[in-house]
Amino acid sequence: MDSSEKNISPAIDESWKKVLESEFSAPYFVHLKQFLVAEKKAHTVYPPGNKIFAAFNYTPFEDVKVVIIGQDPYHGAGQANGLCFSVSPGIPTPPSLKNIFKELNTDLNIPIPNTGNLESWARQGILLLNATLTVRANTPGSHQKKGWETFTDAVIKAISDKKKGIVFLLWGSFAQSKEALIDQNKHFVLKAAHPSPLARGAFFGCKHFSKTNKLLAHEGIQPIDWSIK
Repeated sequence: MDSSEKNISPAIDESWKKVLESEFSAPYFVHLKQFLVAEKKAHTVYPPGNKIFAAFNYTPFEDVKVVIIGQDPYHGAGQANGLCFSVSPGIPTPPSLKNIFKELNTDLNIPIPNTGNLESWARQGILLLNATLTVRANTPGSHQKKGWETFTDAVIKAISDKKKGIVFLLWGSFAQSKEALIDQNKHFVLKAAHPSPLARGAFFGCKHFSKTNKLLAHEGIQPIDWSIK
C-alpha cells in the first residue's frame, strides 16, 4: 500500500482540503482510514486508491455548481472511477446510466453516447458524489456505515453553507434523504425517482437536465453542456 492510501487526505484537491480540514482529523475519519488499510490487506477494494477522491479532484470546491448524489461505487472489476453513476472508458454502460442517457436524449435531444465516462460533466462543475466512496469487490454496501457517510454529509453541508445557487439533483429515496442538509433558501433541489430499472421508468420525464440549465442561467451561471465528450 502506498503512502497516499495510508494518509488519505493528501490525495484530495487543495480547495476541498481547506474546506474539510476538520473532517480529516476527526476520530471517525481516523477509524475509517484504519478500516480501509485492513480491508485492502484482505480484499480487493474499488475504486483504486488514486480514484477514491476523483469527484473532488475533477471538481474543485470553487467550481461546484451542480451536485448529483449516488450511494455506492460500482463493485465490479474496472467499473468504479470515483464519480457516481460513471464508469471507466471501455466498460459497458450500467443500466441506471443507460436510463440517465435515455432521459437526456428525450429532454435535450443529446445523442446517447458510446461511453459511460462522465468526466466531462465533472470538469464543468458537476460534483458526482457517492455517499460511500469505496466498496469491497463484488460486495455491494460493504463499506457503508464505516464513516464515509459522515464525511460526505459534511461535504453536502459545506456546499450548502459556503456557496449559493447550487442545483442539487436527488434521484431516489436515498439521495432524497440528504435533502435536510441543504438550505433551500439558498439552493435549488430537484427530486425524481432513481434511474434504476427497478423504478419501472418513473425517472423518465423528470427533465432535470433542461431544468438545471434554466436554473443556472437564471443565476447568471454558465449552463452545462450535457453531451458526453
